[in-house]
Amino acid sequence: MTTSTEHYIQQVLDLLPPTTPTRAQIAIELRGHIAERIAGGQDESEVLRQLGDPRTLAESYLSAVPLVPVSFWRRAAAKAIDVMLLLAVIVPAACLAWYYERPWLLLGALVGGSLMFALYVIVAEAHAGETIGKHVMRLRVVRESGARISIGQSIVRQLPMFLQVFWIDVMFALFTEKHQRAFELLSKTRVVAASR
Repeated sequence: MTTSTEHYIQQVLDLLPPTTPTRAQIAIELRGHIAERIAGGQDESEVLRQLGDPRTLAESYLSAVPLVPVSFWRRAAAKAIDVMLLLAVIVPAACLAWYYERPWLLLGALVGGSLMFALYVIVAEAHAGETIGKHVMRLRVVRESGARISIGQSIVRQLPMFLQVFWIDVMFALFTEKHQRAFELLSKTRVVAASR
């Protein structure tokens, strides 16, 4: 296989959530399919062109994986785990700042910890499709198609925290069919049960 074939296959795999159970099988199937066509006399670039856009191909594979919505309470438990981890970092720093009477350090611990938490959630959901809390509760964040979300979608999902409308956003999850928050609807993402 040439570099462009491996690059194409890697593009398809990169669009699949890391917890997709058939990633290795998909790679093997694609390699075999491409090799078979090349052995039949087709040019590699033509084979890759016929396979089409990697995103479309990844989404066609994902259409066979059921996206099971999860309850509001299971999602709340995952968020609680993540917040407990945040508090485990911020509280000791805040206590030290309080003890040594450094109000600017206390403010820095609270604001810095909150920003680090937001950055952690954005990167973790875009890269792995889950935070530690979601991993423990066996949840993952995906696009409506089941593909991995982009960094932009992850940022939009976290906007309610910055805009101070988190509780309004969360209320949507109680009333939507797939238990999606308002900004999940806006970012075209959702939280589903992860298969491990």
